Amino acid sequence: MILEVAILNVKAGETAAFEAAFAEAQKIISGMGGYVSHELQKCLEVPNQYILLVRWQTLADHTVGFRQSAEYQQWRALLHHFYDPFPTVEHYERVF
Repeated sequence: MILEVAILNVKAGETAAFEAAFAEAQKIISGMGGYVSHELQKCLEVPNQYILLVRWQTLADHTVGFRQSAEYQQWRALLHHFYDPFPTVEHYERVF
């Protein structure tokens, strides 16, 4: 299992709109092949910062199956304009 981690910095004043858009976007990602689960959490110290955690069966399920799909274009249209700067996405695998 792979854990995708992205720190999302949302433009000031856009958090409510981002959360509404994410409510729609999560329907897209949850239907993708290899998807296991996800969480979106809001930072307590930095009001416009979120962390997105997505569990995938394999790295390719995210990097190829999702990122190269038509559904990703919908995800991108819904969410990417909210970010400043654009997030770095990293992948982790369980050690223990």
